[in-house]
This record gives sequence, structure tokens and C-alpha cells, in this order.
Amino acid sequence: MSDFIRISDLMNPLNTIVEKVDKNKYTVEKQEKVKSDGKFKEILEEKLKQDLKISGHAAMRMKLRNMNLSQEQWDKLKNAVSKAEEKGVKESLILMDNMAFIVSIKNKTVITAIDEENLKENVFTNIDGAVII
Repeated sequence: MSDFIRISDLMNPLNTIVEKVDKNKYTVEKQEKVKSDGKFKEILEEKLKQDLKISGHAAMRMKLRNMNLSQEQWDKLKNAVSKAEEKGVKESLILMDNMAFIVSIKNKTVITAIDEENLKENVFTNIDGAVII
């Protein structure tokens, strides 16, 4: 709010001030109702837990290396992530069908993807578990 009073506000004092107060009040009430419901948060958290994401870097690597996953392979990868999560793994190497994936289990995100040609004589660091499927 400004320290200055406009002439138009003096002519119709309820015009701008009340509208702003009413809008702010409505916004605050609306936010409190959303926060107290909790169902949206539960649904969102459940959805985020289920879905495996591919980072931009991994998507670029997969495209450059012509790595296309079938639905069956995608399901296997998601299953491997679930197994790693059950064991308490945070960052995992997942080997599947001559491909390798580094996955943040905590964030459910494929960080990078390696094809068969680039797997040879490779060293993987910063992982605390591996799943071979």
C-alpha cells in the first residue's frame, strides 16, 4: 500500500481498499481450506512415489545412444527401483539387457543411461547398491 491518497479514492473510498482486503481475506481462507483437507497432499505424494522419472541428462543420453525402452523394459526398470528402495539403497546402478542406468532411488529419477558399447571398461561411482535384472 502507498502512503499517498488518490483523489479518486476520496470520491469512492470503498472502491479499492475494500476490494483489496476482501480479495486478500478470500485468498487466506481458500489457502487454509486446502491445507486442512490434506487429501491433495496425500494423493500427490502417492503419485510421486509411484512414478519413475527420467532426468533431462538421461533423456539426452538415451536419445544420442538410440536407447529405446519397451513397456516391458520400463516396467522391469521400475520394479528394480522398488527392490532397491526396499533394501534402503539411495543411488543405484541398474543393469538390464546390456544397458545400465544410474538411478536416484530417493528421487525416483534415472540420472544417466549407458548403452552396451559404452559399458565396457567403465567405472561407476557414488552408488550404494546395484540391481541386475
